Amino acid sequence: MIGNLPKEYNKAVHGPYDPAVFYGKKDLKLSQVKIYELPLWLMRRQFYNPIAYGRCMSRNFWRWNHKFVLAKNCGVTPFFQVVVGASAFFYLINYEGIAAHKNAKYHW
Repeated sequence: MIGNLPKEYNKAVHGPYDPAVFYGKKDLKLSQVKIYELPLWLMRRQFYNPIAYGRCMSRNFWRWNHKFVLAKNCGVTPFFQVVVGASAFFYLINYEGIAAHKNAKYHW
């Protein structure tokens, strides 16, 4: 199951495999769902399947990779995106220690 091509993928229909494409049945976007259809739309999502989360993260990584890293003239954009993302991540995990070192003027 892990490491195999999706069962919905058909080489004769879809052509060469692209890891950035979801080959499953197309569904409505959240912005197009009516209020009364929302419970049924949520029931079709796979919230408790860790493999679905991994596939979603992999598709998003490959979309980012195709857009910014593998482009003909990508420049330094992917480098700065990774640096800013890492900075934000380390700020969040170290916030408690950073917040304790606030400069404050104490009045007696």
